[in-house]
Amino acid sequence: MARDDKPGGKRFKPERRPAAAIKPPSVPLIEQPTMRRRLALLGLRLPEIKPPAFHYVPVVVHGGIAYVSGQLPWQDGEIGPAGKVGREVALEQAEEAARRCLMQALAWLNQTLAGGLDEIERALRVTGYVASSPGFDQQPRVIDAASEILVKLLGQAGHHARSAIGVAELPQGAPVEIEFTFAIKRRPTPAQRQRRPGFPVVEKRP
Repeated sequence: MARDDKPGGKRFKPERRPAAAIKPPSVPLIEQPTMRRRLALLGLRLPEIKPPAFHYVPVVVHGGIAYVSGQLPWQDGEIGPAGKVGREVALEQAEEAARRCLMQALAWLNQTLAGGLDEIERALRVTGYVASSPGFDQQPRVIDAASEILVKLLGQAGHHARSAIGVAELPQGAPVEIEFTFAIKRRPTPAQRQRRPGFPVVEKRP
């Protein structure tokens, strides 16, 4: 004789619940490396900066653009070797000087921008000056040493407009001087941060 689980002779049947929907596995978030981390991966580190000796500032930020004054290839408080490229300074030495100019610019940006180098959105323009001996015409190759690092550091955003100019003399007898222009990531205004997502902003006109 079958056993009844409830009074009245009704057999108890367990309630069937619908199978839970299978959730797809979550995609792991890949953290983007910081600019300092990217520099380290390239075997580079920011140098100590040298305060300007004259009446100018190293970096001016205006309208989302950072303008970096011309940077000389300082290293340990000195510029070496000094002289004209193609005469006192070999091509390879001039290329290394161009890299040092870029690192000086990045060091100033890192100190000037509130968010450091991570505020850089992209490189816009590089203007390089090469103290050239008569007949030397490899100025683009010299400045290309700095451009190459920008592309490695920023990827597609590192490509930029550029000029490479031969000159008779540069300050302190430097073989290279380079100035840079960068676009800076725009921060949302307090009003933008308070807007509710999904609702368009209607501009009131008189």
